[in-house]
Amino acid sequence: MKKQQKVIIKEKDVSVLPATHEKKLNGRNALLAGFLGWTLDAFDFFILTFALAAVAKDFNKSIPEIALTLTASLAMRPVGALIFGLLADRFGRKGPLMISIAFYSVIEIFSGLAPTYGLFLFLRLLYGIGMGGEWGVGASLVMESVAVKRRGFLSGLLQEGYAFGFLLAAAAYYFVFPHFGWRAMFFVGGLPALLTLFIRSKVKETEAWKATRTRNWKEYAGAVRKHSKLFLYLVILMSMMNLISHGTQDLYPTFLQQQRHFDPHKTAVITMISMVGAILGGLFFGHLSDLYSRKKMMAVAVILAIFIIPVWLLAGGSFWIAVGAFAMQFMVQGAWGIIPAHINELSPGSLRGFFPGFAYQLGVLIASGIVYVEAVLAEHVSYATSMEILAASVLVLGAVIILSGPEAKGIDFHSGEIEKI
Repeated sequence: MKKQQKVIIKEKDVSVLPATHEKKLNGRNALLAGFLGWTLDAFDFFILTFALAAVAKDFNKSIPEIALTLTASLAMRPVGALIFGLLADRFGRKGPLMISIAFYSVIEIFSGLAPTYGLFLFLRLLYGIGMGGEWGVGASLVMESVAVKRRGFLSGLLQEGYAFGFLLAAAAYYFVFPHFGWRAMFFVGGLPALLTLFIRSKVKETEAWKATRTRNWKEYAGAVRKHSKLFLYLVILMSMMNLISHGTQDLYPTFLQQQRHFDPHKTAVITMISMVGAILGGLFFGHLSDLYSRKKMMAVAVILAIFIIPVWLLAGGSFWIAVGAFAMQFMVQGAWGIIPAHINELSPGSLRGFFPGFAYQLGVLIASGIVYVEAVLAEHVSYATSMEILAASVLVLGAVIILSGPEAKGIDFHSGEIEKI
């Protein structure tokens, strides 16, 4: 393809130049839309992880009861992935992406207004639907829009929108919470709705979707049945990845507050440091996956994370705790940074809006209880011991699952053939 393009340019058929520029521009716009959508989605979710104790006090509930609302959001994400994934495969990526972002933004504002625990829990269930719809559609839009040779690196950039959202939530906790309380942080979470205006005006539908979409629902269902074994593996893989991620992130601010007795400012700073590590790890391992194997680089990151656990949880001072938090998320999110490219490459073209997102969110559902389990176990031992036991277990098993699966690095989303990159 590259040789043909060079010949055409030499013959002064410059029509290829605007088309190439337009493709690159749309790729950048799609990446920006996907990155911001996932960033703001994560920001809205992680706000609550910082304010668990404050929300519990306001509603006169225990911390595990408020942690259950996190589980509720995670448990409803498959519903959103199912609805918006099916819509994305039949009607395109743009529309469902905009609807999911607008939906979770509105629910976030209502969460800040909730007068009772029961209504707050219900709203967090609804929020999970919008959150679940965004990732799969956004990831397929981005991966189908960017260059194959940079797919791993840009996958890392896209996925670390999640870490950047966590970092922004930490910043909101640092600047907003001490002065305005937890409800004000949820009001800030309504801002992502403005992103839909950018998507509508600047992002185009992908050519890969146009080339691979099925003609009707019967044909679509047949494709799902044909690839059911692959889908099962993706669910198992994403279950382990979510156990690793949520098991090392969601309760960590509470560990810093309740066991280390850090104030909101120190908790926020250490969390922000950990998210800088996450962003750098996603980019680093994403780039390595372009040079080497997707699954091998994921396994390397996960295995290295096991050796970081003592510094992450058991170090003496705040400096070493910060080093451990940085290193842990560098590895965990380093593995996660490869995920958008890896599972989109494994997914059949006609099912790419549905397969990655729904498998991801079923994995979230399976893993959703880990926050609650950690919180309950911590009441009997300690937060450090609880997180140490669970994190080590899921990291070891995760490495085995990653290495046991297939890989389709460099596949062309139009033809289904592997490209040399």
